[in-house]
Order: sequence, then C-alpha cells, then structure tokens
Amino acid sequence: MGAIGNTKPNYFKSARLKRRTAKTIVTIILVAGGLIILAPLWWMLATSVKSMKEIMHFPPTLYPHDFHWENFAEAISTFPFFLYLRNTMFITFFVVIGNALCNTFVAYGFAKIRFRGKKVLFAMVLSTMMIPPFVTLIPQYIFFTKLNWINTYYPLIVPAFFGSAFFIFLMRQFFMTIPTDFIEAAKIDGANHFYIWWKIAIPMAKPAIATVAIFAFNGSWNDFIGPLLYVNDESLYTLQLGLHTFQSNTSVQWNYLMAASLLVLAPVVILFFIFQRYFIQGLDITAGRKF
Repeated sequence: MGAIGNTKPNYFKSARLKRRTAKTIVTIILVAGGLIILAPLWWMLATSVKSMKEIMHFPPTLYPHDFHWENFAEAISTFPFFLYLRNTMFITFFVVIGNALCNTFVAYGFAKIRFRGKKVLFAMVLSTMMIPPFVTLIPQYIFFTKLNWINTYYPLIVPAFFGSAFFIFLMRQFFMTIPTDFIEAAKIDGANHFYIWWKIAIPMAKPAIATVAIFAFNGSWNDFIGPLLYVNDESLYTLQLGLHTFQSNTSVQWNYLMAASLLVLAPVVILFFIFQRYFIQGLDITAGRKF
C-alpha cells in the first residue's frame, strides 16, 4: 500500500515537470523568433543614430557608441518630408474610409440579405482573390489613362470604394455570427436594411471594421507601386516615393535613410499597438456571437 501511495505523487510530479519543460521550450522558441523578427528593426534604429564613419566601421557595431539624434532633423530637411507626409495621409484617409464603409455594406448584403444567385455571386467575388495583383496593373493603367486620371490621386483612392474580396469575406464571416433575431426584430419595427446596417450591424462589428481599417491603412501607407505608376509630379509624391528619391539624391547616406525610414514606419507601429485589441477581436469570427 505504501509503494502504491508513493507512485501517485511521483506521477503528478513527473507530469508537472513535463508541462514546465514544454512551456520553457515554447517560451525559448518564441523569444528566439521574436529576437529574429526584431533584429532588422534594431539595426535600423541603431543605424539611424550613428555617424557615417561608425556605419562604415568593420566589424560593424551592434549599438552606437555616439548617439547622433540630429540625423532625424537632417533627414527631414534633406527632402520635403512634411509635404509627402501630408500627401500620404490624404490618400490613406480616404482609402481607409472607403474600405471600412463599402466592404462592410457589401458584406452585410451577402451575410443577411436573401436574394437569387447570392452564392454564385459571392463565389465570383472570392475567385478574384486568385488573380495576382500584378496581372491587372497594365489593364488598370490603360483604363485610368482613358479617364485622364494619370498624375492624380484618383487611381489610388477610388478603387477603395469598390470593395476588396478579402475584406468582404472577412466582414461577411463576422456578420454571419450576428444573431438573425436582431435583424428580424428591427424589420418588425419597420427598419429597412440600410438602417439595420448603419444602426445595428456596424456598431456590433467594430472589431472587424478596425481590422479592415488597419489592413487598409498599412496597405495604403506602404504602397509604392501605385504612386510610382500613377504619380509623376514630385509635389504629389507619397512618403514611399520620397524615400526612394531621397535614397537616390543623397548617395545612400545610410544614417539619414534609416532615420527617415524609421519616421515613416513609426505611425504603422503606433497604430497597431493602439488598436491591437480590436485587431485580434476582429480576426475572431465568433466575436459576433458574444452580443
């Protein structure tokens, strides 16, 4: 009896030891992966406050010996940073608004409105996700040329108001989790679908809308191919084109280039950390059932 009684505590100790070992291994793997991901960001930050002499030193230093914070001011003054920032913010604002509203409206129709051919139409929308974006560049350029939209912001803003297959799919899956009883109760009270979408669906889908807004912001803010194709006037350049021009004009002053790149990257990082809770909730397709 004594031998049998002693095996149970040993068994539980062994199980706890295995769980702790597994957690330790997972933690080590996650920390190592995080360090690998953060290594380029650290190198950018360290390079942005180094002098060119220290940057060219071999072997390279992992951290700056002398901090040159004036590199940020020099980088901003080297090219019209604030003009490009204003242009980028203007484009990004309308792209986010267009994606957040129009994709939500279309997704509500696919999720909560019954009409003939809905499944076929939704399948056609999803099938557009299989078309590589670079395949449509030339047809789109010809189309916008016919509209005389070259060297304007219209090709960068207007498509955001015509929907995105991925965003429609994401919002539709979220709306599917919203109980139909809410919709039916609103219909009994005389509400139409537009009113239901605006007053009921959108307030309940704030996490998903925040997710769409973050994706749209990130895509528009970091877009390089679009402005490169459609914008010719330097006064209309975005930050991404400005960085490319800055690199060409300064004979690759790496400290200034990294400082400017860090300033361009900062809004994306800050936005994600502010709205990361909504971002994670928006990716949870069962979130609508919690209401």
